[in-house]
Amino acid sequence: MQLLRSTFSAFIGVQSSANRERDFKHGKMSHFIWMGLLFGLVFVLTLVGVVQLVLYLTGS
Repeated sequence: MQLLRSTFSAFIGVQSSANRERDFKHGKMSHFIWMGLLFGLVFVLTLVGVVQLVLYLTGS
């Protein structure tokens, strides 16, 4: 759960420097890379879904 919270905070740019330093000292880099890729994919798919919904609702 801490990995998820840290990755999400870093993704939106609100992670504290204390948490960031804790992550660099105790976390595995590969875990953060995979979580970052997962968050990026979810973000892109959400944007595509919103655009598709808007286009559908406007009749385009």
